[in-house]
Amino acid sequence: MQFNFNSAEPLYLQVAEQIMEAILAKIYSADDQIPSTTEISRSYHINPATVLKGMNLLVNQGLIVKKRGIGMFVTPHAYQKIVEQRRDQFYQQRIIDLIKEARRLQISKDELISLIERGFNE
Repeated sequence: MQFNFNSAEPLYLQVAEQIMEAILAKIYSADDQIPSTTEISRSYHINPATVLKGMNLLVNQGLIVKKRGIGMFVTPHAYQKIVEQRRDQFYQQRIIDLIKEARRLQISKDELISLIERGFNE
């Protein structure tokens, strides 16, 4: 995990993002235990309440689950949920802008598809 203490993005969001990235990279799979709040807090010198706030975001999203007295674990469908969430973000943040720019440049749908295929083949 890497945290940017000078970033405008709050640390608790960075904690949540780092854990989601680890799930997406399959560092943590379904039912795997993730590092505890204390472990992350000590390793990266982050306030335990900040770490917990980030983890609670993931609990609320159904990506991790608390097992009282044992720790936090990745839920069975966490990977797929993250992939679906990221695909939606990709569409909203990149594809829509790509299409707008293509229209501004008078690139047809067929030309755009051809450019995408060329990118995949390179």
